[in-house]
Amino acid sequence: MYTLYYSPSTAALAPHWMLIEIGAPFELVLTDTATGAHKQPEYLKLNPAGVVPTLIVDGAPMCESTAICMLLAERHPEKALAPAVEAPERAAYLQAMVYLANTVLPAFRAWFYPHEPAGRDAAEDAQAAARSRIEAAWDRIDAQLAAGGPYLLGEKLSAADFMATMLMRWSRNMPRPATAWPNIARYLGRMRAMPSLREVHAREGLTDWIDG
Repeated sequence: MYTLYYSPSTAALAPHWMLIEIGAPFELVLTDTATGAHKQPEYLKLNPAGVVPTLIVDGAPMCESTAICMLLAERHPEKALAPAVEAPERAAYLQAMVYLANTVLPAFRAWFYPHEPAGRDAAEDAQAAARSRIEAAWDRIDAQLAAGGPYLLGEKLSAADFMATMLMRWSRNMPRPATAWPNIARYLGRMRAMPSLREVHAREGLTDWIDG
């Protein structure tokens, strides 16, 4: 059984959603970032970075949402949420996961907390640059879906779709949310219909975005 330390509407959403989709038994431990629970000494012993999520796997803590999603996909191959090592789609899968983790997720961090990379005096410019990077990612993914689809890797759902959908949800209050891109909008219509995504919204008490 897994234990997931989470806070609603954070980077824990994708691992939480995957656990529901996989059907593996797990325990949820609320680590409310709004109250600073993620900075308490007990939690920092599990996750020295003081962020969520943290997943306890076989008694050991694992951090980083993308890595957790990749591990869950590999530990539950019967769900086929990651291409096998020898599969032709494996390279595209690894590229997608690293792109989302290294390019898109940090851009959102800069959008929400623009003072971190640039200081408060340059926060406005940092946020504008973050918006540009995020919208460039939607350009790229929209074109990818137009050329392939219906999922990021083509015909098969993968862990990359869980990460991408979470990040697209984060854009919901931006000047141009991900749904402004037509192929992404169609893609999200399909993802929003997944019972497991609706379930994770219910469990985390999230009522916005899921119904469009």
